Amino acid sequence: MNEFVPCPKCGSTDIKKVGYTWWGGALGPKLLNHVRCSSCGAAYNGKTGGSNTLKILLYNLAVIIIVILLYLLLTNPG
Repeated sequence: MNEFVPCPKCGSTDIKKVGYTWWGGALGPKLLNHVRCSSCGAAYNGKTGGSNTLKILLYNLAVIIIVILLYLLLTNPG
């Protein structure tokens, strides 16, 4: 049995786990179970078959907030 749901776009079961993306580096795709269909190229959540778009936006927002907070903590004396 395949560990990922079939592609929601074309139905293929030839699915590969995404190891690295521009938006999440190596950690983001692992956290979001991001996979890509080898047949049509669609990328989606490998466990649910749904889109990861909103989760990707939230992930990036969280990273930006953390970076800003760290910057503020490190640049403000006392």
